[in-house]
Amino acid sequence: ANTLFNIWIKYKARLPEWYYNERLVKVGDTLAQIKEYKLALMQCYERYLQQFVSVKLDVMNDVHHFKSTFFPNGVRDKKAALTFHALQARNVCIYQMVFSGDRNLQNPESLQTCLNVLTSLRLTMQVALPQEDLCWLIYNGTIHIYTICRHLMVMGQSAKVLEYLLWASICMESSIPLLSVHYLTWRATLYTAVSQCYFDCQAGIHGEIFARRGLIKIDELKQLEDISPSLEHTETEKIFREATLKMSVMIFKRAVYESRRKLNNLRHEAKVNPRKAVNLSWPRTTTERLLVEMFDGEAAQFLAILEALSDNNRNLLPPHPPVPDETEMRDVTSELFSAGLEILSGNSLKKQEYPFYFENIFVITAGEKGVSGDAAVKFVKLAFSYEEWDIFYSALEFVDNFLQTQGDPAWKKAEIELKLLTLMKPLVFQGKTERSFSISDGNRKEARRLQGSKKTETIRKESLKSEDPFHELMILAMTVFSCVSSSEQNVRPDKEILFDVVMCLWQKCKTELQQIQMSGSDCLEYIHKHQAYQWVHILWIMNEIIVKSNIADTNVMFAEITLCLAAILENVAGS
Repeated sequence: ANTLFNIWIKYKARLPEWYYNERLVKVGDTLAQIKEYKLALMQCYERYLQQFVSVKLDVMNDVHHFKSTFFPNGVRDKKAALTFHALQARNVCIYQMVFSGDRNLQNPESLQTCLNVLTSLRLTMQVALPQEDLCWLIYNGTIHIYTICRHLMVMGQSAKVLEYLLWASICMESSIPLLSVHYLTWRATLYTAVSQCYFDCQAGIHGEIFARRGLIKIDELKQLEDISPSLEHTETEKIFREATLKMSVMIFKRAVYESRRKLNNLRHEAKVNPRKAVNLSWPRTTTERLLVEMFDGEAAQFLAILEALSDNNRNLLPPHPPVPDETEMRDVTSELFSAGLEILSGNSLKKQEYPFYFENIFVITAGEKGVSGDAAVKFVKLAFSYEEWDIFYSALEFVDNFLQTQGDPAWKKAEIELKLLTLMKPLVFQGKTERSFSISDGNRKEARRLQGSKKTETIRKESLKSEDPFHELMILAMTVFSCVSSSEQNVRPDKEILFDVVMCLWQKCKTELQQIQMSGSDCLEYIHKHQAYQWVHILWIMNEIIVKSNIADTNVMFAEITLCLAAILENVAGS
């Protein structure tokens, strides 16, 4: 930093102002590319902007003040583009510094800084929007806003970022150069994010309305494109098909539930017995008929099922069924899982008599003729989250067969995560699971002939046995410890699942461990008397998992785990 500072001071007076400023911003871009965000911010972008503001840059909300400060000669001035770029790059660096230092936004100031960055990006785009030659700035701004908003949505801040995603969507519609088919895929992504925000805020009706609005905008562009084509026909068709699919999925997310609610208000429909459903032809239920009506191909139908079941307000652990406020809504959820399993097993392909059939329905790149492996893994996790145990184990058979034949580390990671869920099931859900239905007998036999199905059946049977609680806890703890101790970083489970596993272990062991801790100077005697070595062992494993997986900063509860271990060891030493 000092070296760079001295270079700027040394050469500023020797170089033409325009050349110096261009080099200043260019060096900042290079530093940002190698993730030296603080250096780029302090020594490049803010140094450039100091010619307009001599004091620390604050968040501005007034457009006229903003324009008079940074664009005294107007936005058409030849220096304006460079100033716009420096302002936008500065905001990106500030966000990246927050992201690297406090990814989970545990400090309230981190969240406020992100919101300030979004406000600043919006203000910059508002000033640049009327200038068509600055459409690149608008496009890049929408990408930055989307990136930050998606991060905050994951952190449960959808209500605070909705206005910014709406702004980004409107900007794409308001810039004439960005209205072309070339940018439609990105526009549809922004529309989808806005709809998802509404769903996260429990305002599903607005999410559906916005998605329908998106469909209208897409159709308007399609009519213009039919008159004056700008791309090859096949490429254009693909772009419009993907954009339409995104909007249709968001519409289905609410419509599949609301249509059932309205239907039951009009008449009582006889329910389809799940045990008999496997013998019926597809589509078997009201939900499946709506899927067939709205989507072509099993990949699109499966995507719609996943989105309808997904809820950012629902965590993987603890698993729980839908809120039992309306029986019809629970029926829809069950039908969605049943339809998903049917597609996953390949039954729908056979019954719909497509001119093609894939022995292995798992296509790594999702297409119209297959279901991606990632989507299948997500489906299994959703079944676990909703306590749909029959679906969970049946789908696990197919997914496990696929994962065991893959050599890519990403699939190995997925296999480990599903194994952890299987081990956690008897701990988080007490009681025996009776398998009532899953898939057609013919496909079940076919699945069991594939490699790995015996292993899956073994896991199922073992998980249904009534084992010693400590034995199950130790198996889970040792499995996770083995995963995080692996030298292969890219096959480690996600931190979210590791967090859930450690919290599950802690909740199961907490009472016993606190009894040991409270024994004080008689700690060693208490451990001998009650044979409590195993609980201390699991506590040590939990602490090692926290350290090795770098999740200590994700929850204050982990500090309690470490303090408990330290207290017990101290008591043992003093006994």
